[in-house]
Amino acid sequence: MKKKKLGLEDLGGFVFSTNDNFEYETDENIETLPPHKQYLEAHFSNKGRGGKIVTIVKGFEGTDEDLKILGKLLKTKCGVGGAVKDGEIIIQGNYRDKVMEILKKEKYNVKRIGG
Repeated sequence: MKKKKLGLEDLGGFVFSTNDNFEYETDENIETLPPHKQYLEAHFSNKGRGGKIVTIVKGFEGTDEDLKILGKLLKTKCGVGGAVKDGEIIIQGNYRDKVMEILKKEKYNVKRIGG
């Protein structure tokens, strides 16, 4: 069996340097765009979740804290559970239309993606 050659992606995007003056730059200065400048996508999915249906909101541009606040708002208004991870809001169940209504009331631009 041939061994796979490791690339930068396998290191998680980190590059190691022996330069003493090297300064790692982070995107900690990310500002959350106002809702009317956000373009979100409402997806419906059941792949990789044991057949369970979820609504996924993608495309949020801003801090993780603001994303968690929006996720909590959506979960509360829908009355269901969910999670916020990898820049996505995951809502348990098929609540895509209701999520889109809530986001539009909050002045977000939201687009329905998929069937």
